[in-house]
Amino acid sequence: MISNCNDSSVSGPDKLTWCHLKSIINQDDCLINIINIANSCFELGHWPNYFKYSSTIIIPKPKKMSYDQLKVFRPIVLLNTLGKLIEKVIAERLQFTVASNDFIYPSQLGGLKFKSTIDAGVALTHIIWSGWVKGKMTSTLAFDILQFFPSLNY
Repeated sequence: MISNCNDSSVSGPDKLTWCHLKSIINQDDCLINIINIANSCFELGHWPNYFKYSSTIIIPKPKKMSYDQLKVFRPIVLLNTLGKLIEKVIAERLQFTVASNDFIYPSQLGGLKFKSTIDAGVALTHIIWSGWVKGKMTSTLAFDILQFFPSLNY
């Protein structure tokens, strides 16, 4: 079953790829053990050191004329795959609890599951129309900051 995994996939310090993890999760006892680890981390509020280990790989950026400067390389930090899975489970639980108890402001859209740019457009349109109904003038100022943060000199 594991032999179907693509050997070119990159893994963290535990050498466990997502493909391998998916194939072993199909075994009931393994899934129960992973759920128990996630529950324990959540209930104890403790994140084991094993999940904090990482490895870094350096990837050259494509289509550069010269590779003699550091900025033409991209470092990527790889974490333990099992830790990433449990982290996702905990994040899902937290988001569900926060959302189901109405702790999230209705116009909060970023970083939430099942929220999209369409939702942001609907919220913005509602705000504009609400202003018009009250006889106010409204305007919107938008910035394209996609390439802003990588260009900052830290």
